[in-house]
Amino acid sequence: MLGKGRNSAYTDDGREKISTLIGKETTFDGDLTSAETIRIDGVINGNCTCEKKLILSSDGQIKGNISAQSVIISGKVDGDIVVQGKLEILSTGKIAGNITAGSLVIDEGAAFDGRCTMSSAGSGSLFSDSASE
Repeated sequence: MLGKGRNSAYTDDGREKISTLIGKETTFDGDLTSAETIRIDGVINGNCTCEKKLILSSDGQIKGNISAQSVIISGKVDGDIVVQGKLEILSTGKIAGNITAGSLVIDEGAAFDGRCTMSSAGSGSLFSDSASE
């Protein structure tokens, strides 16, 4: 039977499915929205909204804001990032912008220039702004 006992979010070998791929030699001008996982190897000049996971490869670049359930950054982001779950900035990742995330992992060698706000499952700040002033 088709799909029997399988989760459609994963390939036959257990890897997560990527429904949208922006290739290395591709430049996309405009806002990108997806209900599924996105992998970006090229350049996006606009905002990215993803209901699942957004993966930015080491060759990828986003000049705009990101909103997603989870995000893995290996490339360069010039904009703000809002993540409901976990944001991972790998060693080659570079972010110039503010971050709001449920959890944050920054590898050694990664670069982050901005302000970070940790939230409880993306529901808002755990600390009031007045406490940090």
